[in-house]
Order: sequence, then structure tokens, then C-alpha cells
Amino acid sequence: MGYIPAICSVLLVSFAQVAMKFAMSRFPASVGIGDFVRDLAEHPADAGWLLAGLAGYALSMGCWFLALKRLPLSKAYALLSLSYIIVWAAAITLGFQGERFSFTTLAGILSVIVGVMLVCMPSAKR
Repeated sequence: MGYIPAICSVLLVSFAQVAMKFAMSRFPASVGIGDFVRDLAEHPADAGWLLAGLAGYALSMGCWFLALKRLPLSKAYALLSLSYIIVWAAAITLGFQGERFSFTTLAGILSVIVGVMLVCMPSAKR
């Protein structure tokens, strides 16, 4: 069944986004690549979150390959949009810079959920 690797991919990519945002929000503003590399060395815990995010992306890709092997692309790709919902909820819950709840955004999130359900529902056989 392809839904399990697809959901794993969604969860991992969502974790990756949140971990990288957490790490990058804690680093000082870097002017160039040299500054960024120095910041990585000077802030190992934050660099660890950044690396965890990158690892999440890599693992997500492996799960995604399995999902693509087992699911029609239209269904697999629709499931990917669930990541938007998870990341939005995490950003609000964790209080990332300026992230606030709004009913307008909630309406958009609910429309994504309805869209995923419509795409992934079994269709009637003819």
C-alpha cells in the first residue's frame, strides 16, 4: 500500500521544514557563505537542527520514491499538500516569527483538506 510511505514522506518533509526554520531563526544574520560556515561551527546545537532537517529531507525522498512506485501520481502529489497544513500548525504552535492564527488561513487549510479528500477518495468503478 502506497499511502504509508506517502504519509511518512509528508511527516518527514514537514519535520525538515520546521527543524530548518528553527535552526535558521537562531543563527545571526550572515553576510556571505564564509560567515554562514563560521556560524555553523560556533552554534553546534543549531547546526544539529539544520542537519536534522536535511536528513529529514533525504529520508522523505526515500519514502517518496516508494510512494510513487505504489500510488498514482495524482493521489501521491495531492497527499504532499498535507505538509502545508502540518507546517502551518507547527509554526503557529511553536510561535515562529510573526506566525499567527487567522480564520482566513484556516479556511484555506480546510479547502486543502477537502481537496486532498476529493482526489484520494476511491472513484466509482464503471
